Amino acid sequence: MVMPLTVLLIDDEDQQLKVLATFLTRQGHKVLTASNGKAGYEIVQKNVVDLVVTDFRMPGSDDGLMVLKKVKELNPDIEVVVMTAYGSVEDAVEIMKAGAYDYLPKPVDLDELDQLIKRIQEKRLLVAENRILKQQLQQKFKLDGIFSQSSDMEEVLNMAARVAPSKTTVLVRGESGTGKELIARAIHCASPRKSGPWVVVNVAALPDSLLESELFGHERGAFTGAIQQRIGRFEQANGGTLFIDEVGDIPLSVQVKLLRAIQFGQIERLGGNKTIQVDVRILAATNRNLEEMIKNGEFREDLYYRLNVVTIWLPPLRRRKRDIPILIDRFINKFSMENKKMVKGITREALDQLMKYDYRGNVRELENIIERAVVLCRGEYITQQDLPIQLQAGSEKEIIDPHNISDTYEAKMKAFETELIQEAMRRSNGNQSAAARMLGISERHLRSRLEKLGLKTKKQIIS
Repeated sequence: MVMPLTVLLIDDEDQQLKVLATFLTRQGHKVLTASNGKAGYEIVQKNVVDLVVTDFRMPGSDDGLMVLKKVKELNPDIEVVVMTAYGSVEDAVEIMKAGAYDYLPKPVDLDELDQLIKRIQEKRLLVAENRILKQQLQQKFKLDGIFSQSSDMEEVLNMAARVAPSKTTVLVRGESGTGKELIARAIHCASPRKSGPWVVVNVAALPDSLLESELFGHERGAFTGAIQQRIGRFEQANGGTLFIDEVGDIPLSVQVKLLRAIQFGQIERLGGNKTIQVDVRILAATNRNLEEMIKNGEFREDLYYRLNVVTIWLPPLRRRKRDIPILIDRFINKFSMENKKMVKGITREALDQLMKYDYRGNVRELENIIERAVVLCRGEYITQQDLPIQLQAGSEKEIIDPHNISDTYEAKMKAFETELIQEAMRRSNGNQSAAARMLGISERHLRSRLEKLGLKTKKQIIS
């Protein structure tokens, strides 16, 4: 079923706006309007918009091309059509390169606009269907939990596929939560060693005093508590792959032994003097700046070069927003099955909110958000009310940031007080007396602030 669109019209000519708005409203679409690029972009930030139709040349710095670039950065799923009265080949090329769906000459032919919108509606329907099909194919062929349709991640997967058949050491780098271990496991599963052991050691989770023993093993009596011989992760991974997570956290004293193990395939157990030959492929990951650590004397340069034979950089989720819908579908299915819930999908408004969010915790944060939403969801579809408060608040998080001084003192204080009260009400399950005690104020004072801030109902606070 083809659904009507929410269309934002941006033009500094009032008559043009009225004509287009009237026509699109009669076609059953919801229409929003703005007289300049800055106001238009603010509307996109605060509303669910399917299509932006913007004039190319407008007064001020936020012309049509700037609006196009900003909207595509905020949410790549929003289509943008640019109108221009000064058409040229150069303008058209620039507009299309920046990601526009199409461009229209002014004055706009309404029949042409109608046909263009119908094509956009059909495209959106096909994209939704293709996402479901792709998810079904990935489940069928078990692609190790890697779900992507962005060009950045396609490059990562292509690189992983090329290095998988070799024995080369690979260093996977990227921010926390981007899925470095998933990529490393995919390399192992696509390699000739896939039938061999897959062994993981997380350096950050181990105290320095135990790390050497974990990696290389120990002999009986090597230290207090070593009551029997124990083989380490290198020996466990013999004939397979050893994945060293957070390799940047390895202390210098252990780095020397790790270098020897990688370079010669030889280890010695702690407290022993026998050299043990091992056949292990090393995959490592880190979110730290190893080059800076080398300058500071915290990481050995020779070990760096041994690890850094091939480097795969994982982009943060905010740079691969096209992956967000397919990841959401995957996580909804996963957590619906785990929690025995009949959640079928996500509403358009909630998806728009998730597309616009800046994920500092990357894919791991998105996964946690969807797990929470599935657990709290009362119906068949996740709504905005099922999302965490920092997403529902929109730009409020940025307003609270003390380093961002673009907002007024009053706006910052109101945003901070709102979030503080919302958190207390959520923790008290909407009980105003309990929330007031947490905040150290009277219940009467709390009720007054709730009314002044527009937080009147329990549902508004704790959903």
